[in-house]
Amino acid sequence: MIKSLAVAMLMLVAMPSVCEAKAPKADFVPGKDLTLIGKLMPTPERYVRVDTVKYDGFTDYQRRRLNLESAGLALVFNTNSDRILVNMDYKRKHHAYNGTDVASAGCDLYIKRDGKWMYAGSGLPSDKGEPITLVSNMAPGEKECLLYLPLRSEVGEVYVGVEPGSKITAAPNPFKHKIVFWGSSFTHGVSANRAGMAYPLQFQRSTGLDVRSLGVSGNSKLQQSYAKVLADTEADAFVFDAFSNPQAPEIRENFDAFLKTLRAKHPTTPIIFQQTIYRGSRNFDTKNDKTEAAKMAAAEEVVRNAMKTDPNIYIVYPAADTDGSTCTDKTHPSDMGYYNWMMSIRQPILDILAKYNITAQ
Repeated sequence: MIKSLAVAMLMLVAMPSVCEAKAPKADFVPGKDLTLIGKLMPTPERYVRVDTVKYDGFTDYQRRRLNLESAGLALVFNTNSDRILVNMDYKRKHHAYNGTDVASAGCDLYIKRDGKWMYAGSGLPSDKGEPITLVSNMAPGEKECLLYLPLRSEVGEVYVGVEPGSKITAAPNPFKHKIVFWGSSFTHGVSANRAGMAYPLQFQRSTGLDVRSLGVSGNSKLQQSYAKVLADTEADAFVFDAFSNPQAPEIRENFDAFLKTLRAKHPTTPIIFQQTIYRGSRNFDTKNDKTEAAKMAAAEEVVRNAMKTDPNIYIVYPAADTDGSTCTDKTHPSDMGYYNWMMSIRQPILDILAKYNITAQ
């Protein structure tokens, strides 16, 4: 009996597991063979947002980490596969206490249906380097796909998998006009559940406008370093979440120089400033409430003063969380909060852009 049991155990060890025996095969193509969208400008490394060697004034954290994250970047492609997988070579894989790993290190897939981008699947490859299936069992036919890259990780390469024998080809950029968003962790998408849920990316899918988003969590303080990057960026319009990180004295001190640097190369391009949102942490913390109120007052003051002499400057008022139900960590909105934000600025921004013959889909 003991001998028979030992033989059986050896046979089980020697046999491949059910998962291994039925592991689905797929053909993978590297992201370099597909269309990359979302970048402000070309950089030496494909999935890096800012060439921090070219520009001075950045802190070590900004140069070595923040500017290297792939937030806002996406691949677009067409495929007739009934299944789409993804795998990644990470340079650095981020984990966040106030957000999901799916958002920080995973991919977020959308497929166009009846002219609208519909959520198709999301996930992140395993720590063992195994691919993740984003969607399967799809109906036959060609699909137009939009795959957002991680919000907080650094990516060396992305690999998109399809059913063996299926076609996958680079697709043209489905969005038009170049609208550059820049700002804080809000613009970065911190606390979103998925990589495509940052409010600028929701705005992109909702309007059909070609959003190029540079969210720099905790570091959008109207600095000259980022002013120079933005000044060198071709854009049909700028939308700035510029007042969420700096304190009131910094806003007053840095605003004019920031605007001067930008206007030197974009004298008439519309610049739309966003007032910072009301944060849930203000509700009972009286000190924080005074600090946030002072920031809002400073922002209103500097923008309104600039508008007196510059007809191409505007201000809009986002609303993300009005009753505390969509606040994640006292500061950042949830997905619903970011949706509220996007919807609150969508029409005001579209009305401004229409003055410059920049129209949505």
